[in-house]
Amino acid sequence: METLDIELPRMALLYGLCLLPWLLLRMLGLLLSRDIGISVLRMSVQLALVGFYLKWLFELNNPWFNGLWILVMLLVADFSILRRAGLKVRYFALVTFIAIAFSILFSAAFLVFWVIRPALFYDARYVVPLAGMILGNCLQGNVIALERFYSALRKNENEYATFLMLGATRMEAVRPYFRDAIKAAINPTIAGMATMGLVSLPGMMTGQILGGSEPWVAVKYQIAIMVCIFTSTTLATIINLKLSLKSAFNDFDVLRDEVIDKRS
Repeated sequence: METLDIELPRMALLYGLCLLPWLLLRMLGLLLSRDIGISVLRMSVQLALVGFYLKWLFELNNPWFNGLWILVMLLVADFSILRRAGLKVRYFALVTFIAIAFSILFSAAFLVFWVIRPALFYDARYVVPLAGMILGNCLQGNVIALERFYSALRKNENEYATFLMLGATRMEAVRPYFRDAIKAAINPTIAGMATMGLVSLPGMMTGQILGGSEPWVAVKYQIAIMVCIFTSTTLATIINLKLSLKSAFNDFDVLRDEVIDKRS
C-alpha cells in the first residue's frame, strides 16, 4: 500500500493555511510577514532540492556519495550549532565537528550494522535518513548545552573565580555549570521518550505507517531511533563541552572574551 501523493493544486491549498497564523500574528501587532515568507520559501526550495538529490542518491546508492552527503550534513550542523549558541566559529568549529561526527557515526553505525542489518551496509535508504534524524536532534541538544554553559560562566564569573582561588582546577570550577548544561540538553529527549505514544505519535513512526509499514515495525524503528538520539546527544554534548574548554580559556583559566560572538 503506497502513500497517497499530494498533487500540486492541493499543495497550493496547503500553503494557504499559512494565512491563518499570519493573520492572527498581524492582529496581535507582530509584523512577521517578511520572516514568515522567507522561512516558508526557504523550506520549500531547500526541501525540493533535497528531494531531487535524495531520489538520485537512492537510485545511485554509492557509498562514497552517501558518505559525502553525511559529511555535508555534519559541516552544516557544525556551523549552525555555533551560530545559534553565540560562539565564534573559528575557535570551536573543529571540536564541535569532532564531537558531533563521533557521536552520530557511532550511533548510526551501531543501528545500521548491528540492529537493522540491511543487505548493503551503506544503503542510502537507511544510512542517510537515520543519520539525518539523529543529527537533527543532536544539533538542538548541542546548541542548548553550549549556550547554557557559556552563558552561566559569564553570569557567574565571580563565583567561578572564587572556586579557582580556593584551589579548584578548571574542571572542578566549571563542574556545576557543566552538569546544568548537560541536563538542559538531554531533558527534552528524556521528556519526549517518557511521553511518546501517549502525548503524540512521533514523526518517524507516523511516516512509516503512512508509507505502508506495519505499526509494530514502525514502533520498533521509533524505539531504535530514540535510543540512538539519546545516546548521540549525551555523547556529543559531553565531548563538545569538554573539548571546548581548551579553546575557551587562556593559560590563567580565565574565559576568553573573544570567543563569544557579540552579534548573537
